[in-house]
Amino acid sequence: MTPITDVEGRRLTLSNLDKVLYTASGFTKGEMLHYYASTAGALLTHLRNRPLSFLRFPDGPNGQHFFAKNVPPGTPTWVHTADVPRSRSDGNARQVVVNDLASLMWAANLVTEFHTPQWQADAPAMADRLVLDLDPGAPATIVECCRAGLWLRERLRADGLRVHAKTSGSKGLHLLCPLEPTPSEQVTAYAKELAKEAEAELPDLVVHRMTRSLRPGKVFVDFSQNAAAKTTATPYTLRAREEPTVSTPVTWEEVEACGNPADLVFLAGDIAPRLTEYGDLLGPLTDPDRARPLPRTAGS
Repeated sequence: MTPITDVEGRRLTLSNLDKVLYTASGFTKGEMLHYYASTAGALLTHLRNRPLSFLRFPDGPNGQHFFAKNVPPGTPTWVHTADVPRSRSDGNARQVVVNDLASLMWAANLVTEFHTPQWQADAPAMADRLVLDLDPGAPATIVECCRAGLWLRERLRADGLRVHAKTSGSKGLHLLCPLEPTPSEQVTAYAKELAKEAEAELPDLVVHRMTRSLRPGKVFVDFSQNAAAKTTATPYTLRAREEPTVSTPVTWEEVEACGNPADLVFLAGDIAPRLTEYGDLLGPLTDPDRARPLPRTAGS
């Protein structure tokens, strides 16, 4: 029998709660739903008013993955959606916006990673944050990402920005800065200049181009996720990895101390205690008083 539960006055059908999603640890769909419910206070802060992209993996990380931006068939009428411009030729698309616990649990029941853009639904392509995705090329790991991230932190601070960090939940590290709303193309241009500068200063550690042949043993500073059409793994989302890893906010002390990739691997069960100890380390991203103007680039 499929359980039906009431969430904030909404009736939800939750399916296959005993299904094992992460075979390495036996982590079930029911545990996934519990995780999202228990972290909803922090997660919703970063989902609210942002068009959602789904990376669905209904049969676990080893099964098929489906990446979709359109509103899934069967979406309840009470789930908020928004028109999102795609391109002049494609026109607008409709995407889900998760603003409340009931919508979060409905989306979590689809078994999904949450991915969001750097702008909000009522201000398309006006970024209110900057992101740098530090992606290691083997044999480099998140240890090298932390080294690159510390250099970038100081460079961003020199430009007057406030910098925060989180794990990707996969292999890398994300740096995020709250911005006064700025056209996405300007943020992308600034981020690209930073990535090029990092490569010039740290040529043995950093590359700014995606070319695979350049990346072994180095950290690719991906600036492209600032583009209006791109998305980034939302803070606190589970990832479709062998274990139920989470894209986890971290302290700068943890980044500075990272000497082993395992130091910055966080699983679903780690997050509630971290929220109790630290609160939401990325809460300042959503505080307009913390936002700063985008620095001028050399070409602006």
